Amino acid sequence: MAAQDVLSQTTRLASSSALLQVLFRVVTFGLNAFTLRYLSRELIGVVNVRLTLLYSTVAFLAREAFRRACLSGSTKRNWTKTINLLWLTVPLGVFWSIFLGLVWLYLLEVPDPSVVPHYQAGVVAFGLSAIIELLGEPFWVLAQAHLFVRLKVIAESLSVVSKCTLTVILVVLYPQWGLYIFSLAQLLYVSVLVICYVIYFVMFLGSPEATKKSFPVARMKALLPNMVEDETLVNWKEARLTWSFFKQSFLKQILTEGERYVMTFLNVLNFGDQGVYDIVNNLGSLVARFIFLPIEESFYVFFAKVLERGKNVKDQKQDDVAMAANVLELLLKLVLLIGLTITVFGYAYSQLALDIYGGSMLSSGTGPDLLRCYSLYVLFLAINGVTECFTFALMCKEEVDRYNFVMLALSFTFLCISYFLTRWHGSIGFILANCFNMGIRIAHSIHYIHHYFKESTYRPLMGLLPSPFLIFVYIISGVITGFSEVFFCCNKGWISRLIHISMGALCFAATIGTMFCTETKLIHFVRSQFLSRYMKKGT
Repeated sequence: MAAQDVLSQTTRLASSSALLQVLFRVVTFGLNAFTLRYLSRELIGVVNVRLTLLYSTVAFLAREAFRRACLSGSTKRNWTKTINLLWLTVPLGVFWSIFLGLVWLYLLEVPDPSVVPHYQAGVVAFGLSAIIELLGEPFWVLAQAHLFVRLKVIAESLSVVSKCTLTVILVVLYPQWGLYIFSLAQLLYVSVLVICYVIYFVMFLGSPEATKKSFPVARMKALLPNMVEDETLVNWKEARLTWSFFKQSFLKQILTEGERYVMTFLNVLNFGDQGVYDIVNNLGSLVARFIFLPIEESFYVFFAKVLERGKNVKDQKQDDVAMAANVLELLLKLVLLIGLTITVFGYAYSQLALDIYGGSMLSSGTGPDLLRCYSLYVLFLAINGVTECFTFALMCKEEVDRYNFVMLALSFTFLCISYFLTRWHGSIGFILANCFNMGIRIAHSIHYIHHYFKESTYRPLMGLLPSPFLIFVYIISGVITGFSEVFFCCNKGWISRLIHISMGALCFAATIGTMFCTETKLIHFVRSQFLSRYMKKGT
């Protein structure tokens, strides 16, 4: 596939993912806000921190390394061997689920049954849900490798909506069920997710569309483990790369979910404070899930396909290098400006957002300060997502192995800093530690990118330098909205709140207008790649 075609399909995948996720998440956002008024902070803390950590840890350790390895390189490969390798995620998931389930049941503090009933059933259900989801892993990798634009987003969105709808119904009708409610909802979520993928491939395989695309798998039986005549069961190059990524993924999981591990194993916060922290964390990470994650996942595939892993810049096709450098520069500029916008406007509107979303339970106490700090953390998330997706797409096996040692040191440092900052500044310490963690990872990726392109004429890291005039507008907007919050928000009535919102809207409009005037190259890229298909539909 030509590099330009890969770019076109990748941007289509990223933009579709972001837009469809926003559409479905708006529904679930409202359902969650409704549910918050029926639940205790302790129950939210156990579900969203303790049990969700169990599920995410099992799923991540069982599949992340396989995803990274099997999405590298061309789609022209022996897919039977790749699928055989991917099915190893299931027994690996069973092992992690049993091992970690026992830890969650017998080594960690058990919540008070009168406040959080049915904890043991919740541990079993969330561990089982991770195994069920792993049954769809070969389908997910095939879909992602071949850039199936809508499948992933629709499947995940339907799953989330189903989960939230069932949660709301059970919370209203049977609030005494406790963790049974969230256990059933979690099992429904993963079941719908896997069923969506299976139904799609049942309909797609053997169809004229599959034949036209020369799809490498012809029937559903080929998606099960199969023997390869006179050859090994798996591609050993992929298997060795998987092992390298596995060592890295273990450390990455600690860095990604580090604050939850500290909360779970060191008991630095009670379950109620964990609940408030998690709600604020989820609210603050909306943009990361809506925009940054689809961009990172989609463009990891783009860079992995356009440039060959392990080769230096001189040995690559120069047209592909030029395109990759240009795309990387513009992606960095795009996520940087989104992150700056969230940071500047998030500071002055955190308390108002929490008050509207969850009432006084969230807008009083540490909630607003947590969300303000998270607004800064979003900027780090934005830059790290793009720089790491390029770095991981190009690293050879030896470089991945070397990076594992860096991650090991960083993991230990991060956990120590999280513990001491939390003792010093409560739950805000977790966000400050995450900023430190992301800053180190960004520095490593920037060093790699600079070294990779130093023998060429391309300087994609210039994307991290926005227009000075635009920076000036951001500063002015931050000052105006900050004073607006002091004088008009948030306990002075709805008229004052509307004035505060209007001030923010005017500053936001001025910021966007300045972007259009100063960042013309970026605006053209967004219009031509991300928005072109939607603009054509509207004409």
